[in-house]
Amino acid sequence: MAIAEGTLLGRYRILSPLGAGGMGEVYRARDPHLDRDVAIKVLPAAFAEDADRLRRFEKEARAAGSLSHPNLAAVFDVGTHDGGPFLVMEMLQGSDLRTLLNQQPLSVKKAVAIAAQVAAGLAAAHERGIVHRDLKPENLFVTRDGVAKILDFGLAKAQPAIKPSDAAETVTASMGTASGIVLGTAGYMAPEQVQGKPADPRSDIFAFGAVLYEMLSGRRAFRGATQVETLNAILNTEPADVGSAERPVPQVLERIAMRCLEKEPARRFQTAQDLAFALDALSAVSSGAASVTAPGAKRRRPIVAIAAGLAITIAAVAAGVFWGRATAPHTSPSYKLMTFRRGAVTGARFAKDNRTILYSAVWDGGPSEIFSTRTENPEAKSLGLPPAMLLSVSSKDELAILLTTDRNPGNSLGTLARVPLLGGTPRELLLDVEDADWAPD
Repeated sequence: MAIAEGTLLGRYRILSPLGAGGMGEVYRARDPHLDRDVAIKVLPAAFAEDADRLRRFEKEARAAGSLSHPNLAAVFDVGTHDGGPFLVMEMLQGSDLRTLLNQQPLSVKKAVAIAAQVAAGLAAAHERGIVHRDLKPENLFVTRDGVAKILDFGLAKAQPAIKPSDAAETVTASMGTASGIVLGTAGYMAPEQVQGKPADPRSDIFAFGAVLYEMLSGRRAFRGATQVETLNAILNTEPADVGSAERPVPQVLERIAMRCLEKEPARRFQTAQDLAFALDALSAVSSGAASVTAPGAKRRRPIVAIAAGLAITIAAVAAGVFWGRATAPHTSPSYKLMTFRRGAVTGARFAKDNRTILYSAVWDGGPSEIFSTRTENPEAKSLGLPPAMLLSVSSKDELAILLTTDRNPGNSLGTLARVPLLGGTPRELLLDVEDADWAPD
């Protein structure tokens, strides 16, 4: 239903149409109370035909409005007009991701920048218990300043049923489920959604993987001639390699995308926060520091593959450090004994104050512990962490450690974890890791 310019929707005056926006029409409007332009999405009047659906919509919309994050489009208000509900959102200048993908291929660097922001937005929403359920390029917006925004949080669950068609991109509505949950958009739906099971945050992670795959490869991860073929591919087919001869992609990014696209939810990233961390930690890879995927190269298990990708990046960083030291002016070093016990020191780093030394050691046949000491006082203090080896210290004094129960420092495979210098429970990140380092950022 078109709305004429000048029409009042509550306190908002319609200025001009902005076009279709997923489930409804979008208009530019003016909020005279706050003297600003806003975007208003007017949803079909069919919402009002079902009182329960309308209440669910308002509840979801208000939940979305409670979110505050730079990578989530802000929802300011909700109301009704001629029986149909509408949302008032922040006015954005830029293009949705689908438009950008249709214009020209994205560079790896830009794809990673967008993906990292989307993952951060998802993490913020999931922490508040809100699942998108219909993440796709049409629901992702990139502003003129390069800021990625997730649109339509809270709307997918309340979406009215529509008539299915053969189009592979058609939104698939509720299939008679008691909860009325919309399954999503064919091509971006998680297998559990295709099967009519409830969506959870890991379903959004699968959809994110499909979007990341498309940004990196220039093609969709799952697409058949009909909607049925597309859904069957989601359930039973593995996507082709992300990289190709024409569009090489760093292997570590392919591993991240493919882990998101695991059929079993338990094999995906379990939280968007961990996904965002993986993208942030590997952002240097987007500049081409890591090797790229050769066409037809065989993929390994996700965890092992990501560890291999980390090793590639770490090797490049280590080479740079070695070269810098080799070319630095020669100075005569001085030495000061800092440990006095019998055993082996397995790792040591300075904290950012350049006076605190952190090290891990195996003393007198005991487990590996992490200690801190000061340059002016060699008395050591245990950090009280589980058995672990110190790998690296970040510029913010956060430790990268290797959790291990093996007392033999020569057997150095363990679980990569991060923990603040001031203490806390280690946050496990990755299994079967040998070494790791923080990037300069």
